[in-house]
Amino acid sequence: MKLRNLTLPDIPAVFAPMAGLSDAACRHLMADHGAAWTVSEMASAKAITFGDKKSLTLLRDEHPHGLYAIQLFGAEPETLEQAIAIVKEKGIAFDILDLNMGCPAPKITSGGAGSKLLLDPELCGRMVAAARRAVGEDTPLTVKMRIGWDADHLTGVEVAKQCEANGADLIAVHGRTREQMYVPPIDTAAITAIRQAVSIPVLANGDITTAAGAAELLAQTGCAGVMIGRGALGDPWLFERVNAVTAGKEEPEAPSLNRRMAAMRAQIYEMCEEKGEWTAMPQARSQAMHYMKGLKGAAALRRYCSMLEHFPDVDRLIDTACRLQE
Repeated sequence: MKLRNLTLPDIPAVFAPMAGLSDAACRHLMADHGAAWTVSEMASAKAITFGDKKSLTLLRDEHPHGLYAIQLFGAEPETLEQAIAIVKEKGIAFDILDLNMGCPAPKITSGGAGSKLLLDPELCGRMVAAARRAVGEDTPLTVKMRIGWDADHLTGVEVAKQCEANGADLIAVHGRTREQMYVPPIDTAAITAIRQAVSIPVLANGDITTAAGAAELLAQTGCAGVMIGRGALGDPWLFERVNAVTAGKEEPEAPSLNRRMAAMRAQIYEMCEEKGEWTAMPQARSQAMHYMKGLKGAAALRRYCSMLEHFPDVDRLIDTACRLQE
């Protein structure tokens, strides 16, 4: 697959942006296990134009692993264009720019951004056009969206057409409306309709937790690849399995307990190095919980995760987890 100046895997598996979860340490882990590219946590275009340093920090990755995309959200084309110019002026490096048109969180949609944009396909087009002007012709521009706002406003096809017409190179489609939030199942027919409506590549997103599930979703929708989010948390090896299966190869074996615990420890250590222990450890609690999936005593281990305060607590958690599996 080609996106402007980038050559990508034929069937890419991409790590999705997730607020509060897809920080640098998490992105690096996913890239090291085969994610075609990773995407930053979303940052507010308006906040960037107001000089908010925290928003810029969300986007900055001093040592990216593999191809790296930054994601911005907003509802005003002029503000978006200004924000991208500021990001470039600040020297924040990125390979791909992604626009958020899918976030269902009320604090985002109340300002007209995220999935609220889906109610105005023409505005979606103007947002993409503004971003294209700001990034230039060489940088790939992608859009993360949903299939519509609710059952009465399934605007995904129209929005996708507007995005393509105004310069988007790829669209990732989460197969739910905003009203559905994250309630299963996803609507594969709606993803397929969007894929058929445009000539640019479309990634299918939603509920991918296994390589077989990814392959089935690709077969059902005809999409060019998949975007994986929560399914890879605590299981970065999912990308290796998806890449193998979609390439017609044998699926790798599941990682051992020692590999799982070593990956968790390395991820949390990098979080502490990047942000400091005071900031990182509360955030590490939710990351650690995902590594407990499927283990004996998982409920008790998750409670332990919720009490992590200092990095040495991680080693005590690992010791406890290993003893429970004996």
